This record gives sequence, structure tokens and C-alpha cells, in this order.
Amino acid sequence: MASAAGTTNKLLRVAGSALVPAIAYGAYKGNAGRLLESFLTGPGRISRIFALVVVLLNWKSLPLAWTFRVFHAMISHFTFRRLHTHTPDKLFHPVITPSHVSILEVDYNIHKSNSTYFADLDVSRSHLVTHLFARGCQAIANNAKTKLVMDPSDLTKPAKGKFGVMLGAVHCSFKKELQPYQGYEMWSRVLSWDRKWMYIVTHFVEKGAVKPRSWGASSFGATRKEDGKQEVWEKKIHATAISKYVFKVGRLTVHPAILIEASGMLPERPGGWVAVEDGMAPPSHTITGSVLPEAETAAEALEWDWRRTEELRQKGHEFASHFALLDDLQGQFDGGENGALGRFGIA
Repeated sequence: MASAAGTTNKLLRVAGSALVPAIAYGAYKGNAGRLLESFLTGPGRISRIFALVVVLLNWKSLPLAWTFRVFHAMISHFTFRRLHTHTPDKLFHPVITPSHVSILEVDYNIHKSNSTYFADLDVSRSHLVTHLFARGCQAIANNAKTKLVMDPSDLTKPAKGKFGVMLGAVHCSFKKELQPYQGYEMWSRVLSWDRKWMYIVTHFVEKGAVKPRSWGASSFGATRKEDGKQEVWEKKIHATAISKYVFKVGRLTVHPAILIEASGMLPERPGGWVAVEDGMAPPSHTITGSVLPEAETAAEALEWDWRRTEELRQKGHEFASHFALLDDLQGQFDGGENGALGRFGIA
């Protein structure tokens, strides 16, 4: 699988190296220089330049920009970046995604509209899942070969269907407003999981206000040496959100632990991490974290065992369990049994 990804990267680099001179030649033949000069100096240049600046400053809110941002996350981690070899102690570490408030995200209160937080969450979660669980996603996507998930009706055959990741719910708590063009960072990490859902927590943090103690792989910027203070960090948080994902092979729900361990992010646990339950896809075997033995060995050297992972999962589940209870709220819908106030708005 890793060799296939390496071959793909080489092909893309070759294609890219051929594409650059082709674009340059096309620009030369198409008199790009003359067109640029006309754009910058011709009649109406002020309005054109102003419009260009507005577009560049607000590109994240343009049509199809959300699609580009999400697919950029998936393509960059699945294709261009080398699949990670993080040890299980990194499972609850965050991925940091920078962004800013564009003018098109501002509401009548002159701050970032509450509704726009959810589009940013899609992007941040995409970076987290496609980076941290890239190996597991690829393994389950090739389930016919890897046989990680078996058909419950016939445990001798792998489950059929496309692998999918679906959003089940999102809750966001707003603390401090974000001003127009203000920069911020989304810190997303795994909070917990149960037999069906993986819960992800995201903090919207003031840009540059907090630095991690270390990076999981290569360096991505400055780090801090001193211990942080929780009361100081909380003042830098603008909003906190919790989301839940479900993983599917066709119509079959995949236990999150299958994906996590297939990514080499769970240490060996007596009896395995997956308990077969009604409505869940049983694994083909008891997963013990053997997909990435080098990662497990490194984790053992750090004295990180399954108890520490389970402790953090349970700690996160104290919050996630309350969020999960909201699934029953639909039972409070009574269909207007006692009447309704009216029908308003424009369809």
C-alpha cells in the first residue's frame, strides 16, 4: 500500500514538472504579459484591481471554495504526504488548521456569523481524519483484500460496499466573537469513541496564542518549553465544537476501533478492542495493533499501554455521552399535535 502511494507521488511529480513549462509556454503564446498590462493599466483598472483584491481576501467564501478546501485536505494527506508512523500515544494529539474571517462571513453584528463555523469544522475534521487515519482508511477501502470487516451474514466473506465517512451531528458553543479578517486556528483532536461513533472536539483558538510542546512528525513551526496554564488558554478560545463521525462499508457500520487500530494507533489490549454487538460489523480477527509493529514497539518504549489509551477515551466519553443523548431528542417532535403558530418565510 505504501509503495503504491509512493508510485502515485512520483507520477504526480513528473506530471507537475511537465505541466509548469506547458503553462508557461501557453501564457507566452497567449500574450499573457500584454493582457496583464492591459488589466493593470487600461481604462477601468481601479475597479478591476479593487475587485481582484476583494476576491483574493475573501476566496474562502467563494462558490466551490468549501469543496476545494475539503478535497485539498483529503488529496494532500492521501496522495502527496507520506503516510504517518505515529505511535499510539499520539492518538489524542490535535491537528491545527489556520484560517481567518472573510468579509462574506460577517453578519449584522460585524463578527463571524455563527453558521460559518460549521463550514470551517468540515475542513479541520477532514485534515485530522485523513492524516491520523490514512492507513486505516486505505485498508478498509480495500476491504476485499484486507478483510478487516467481515459480512455479518457470512463471516467467511469480507463485507462489500464502498468505504464512507459520514457526519452524524455537530454542536458548537460560542465564547468570544471573531472580528472581520481576524486570524484563528482550529485545534481538532479525537475526544473519544464508542461502538458506533467517533467523537472529535475542535477549539477555535486565537491565532498564534498557543504553541504545542512538540510536533508529531516534521516541524510545523515554533514550540513552547514552559508548562501552559489552563486558565490562560481558556481566554484564548473563541468557540468549542464537538462532532461525531460514523464509518461505513456499504450500509454496514464499522466499529471505530477497527479503523483506529488499522492505522496503528492502538496498543495491544487483552481480548482486543472490538466487541461484536448487534448491528455492528465484526472484524475478521481480533485486532491487536499489529498493522504497524514498529509504532507499537516505540509506544512500549514510552511505557504507553492500552490502559492509558482507555483512560483518555473514558475521560473524553464523559462529555461525548451527554452529546450522544441528544439523539433521542427527535422523540420530542409531536407533529403540531396542539397546533402551530404559522408558516413564515420565503421558500
